[in-house]
Amino acid sequence: MDNVSTVSIFNLLAFNDTVNHRAALFSVTLVCYFAILFLNVTVIMVIVLDESLHEPMYILVCVCCINGLYGSTGFYPKFLIDLLSSSQVIPYSGCLCQAFVMYSFVCSDTSILAVMAYDRYLAICQPLQYHSVMTKKKLSKLVCYSWLTPFCIFSINIVLTDRLIFCGTDIQRLFCVNWLIVKVACPGMDTLVNSAFAYTTLSIYIFHWIFIVWTYIYLVKSCVQSKKDKAKFMQTCVPHLISLVTFFVIVISDLMHMRFASNDVPQSFLNFVAIAVLFIPPVMNPLLYGFKLTKIRNRILVALHIKRC
Repeated sequence: MDNVSTVSIFNLLAFNDTVNHRAALFSVTLVCYFAILFLNVTVIMVIVLDESLHEPMYILVCVCCINGLYGSTGFYPKFLIDLLSSSQVIPYSGCLCQAFVMYSFVCSDTSILAVMAYDRYLAICQPLQYHSVMTKKKLSKLVCYSWLTPFCIFSINIVLTDRLIFCGTDIQRLFCVNWLIVKVACPGMDTLVNSAFAYTTLSIYIFHWIFIVWTYIYLVKSCVQSKKDKAKFMQTCVPHLISLVTFFVIVISDLMHMRFASNDVPQSFLNFVAIAVLFIPPVMNPLLYGFKLTKIRNRILVALHIKRC
């Protein structure tokens, strides 16, 4: 252990499969990143500037878009630089920071989706109590919970990782994730605490998904009994449900491939699965909510019409 030098950089080996396509990948990625910025900022500005959209459902959509920008900005600038670079390395501190952003982005998104499910449950299943329950104060607390809880959890996670000594510098990924950083720790290091804390965190967010399923069971029951509730469900819950299912499939696929993928699986496929969570939800959510939710769509169309005039 005494012969182990302090690791100052990590090598991102997943770029090896992109050698012959980096120029094309750079162009496509740049367009995608600008599309994410434009779409999310548009929806955020429409909601912020229009007071009639300062309702819980639309504020949560705004929060969702802000979180999409947060996660995207933690990945795309570094990824674009790496595509132009001859060596794909990241400083130790930068790797821990990126891992923190990636995990907190995904878990914040899960919490926001859970809060959105709760909001729709109150609006459809308990409409008379909705405004007395979902007050501005309660909404603020729920939004703070959605952001601060993942930040606190993963701050502890990063501190636990930072205490380790590393014998390896190679990470088979396009970006840093905490589990792969822990994997290159020296054999004698105690990583049991890291594993226990990781599984505890996973359990917390599994309960989020159980809560979401529970709310949708009640929502579907309510819609079966009332045509009015069914219309409201189709208008406001379908975008949320599509977003939920897509996000769930992407995250589970990434976890399964990261933990259990065979060596025979092409690296290009693993790369696609890894970055799907940083591309599909940030692009899909503003499009989905912007076009499906009538109020937001109308405000965007009005803004475009004024600009043309």
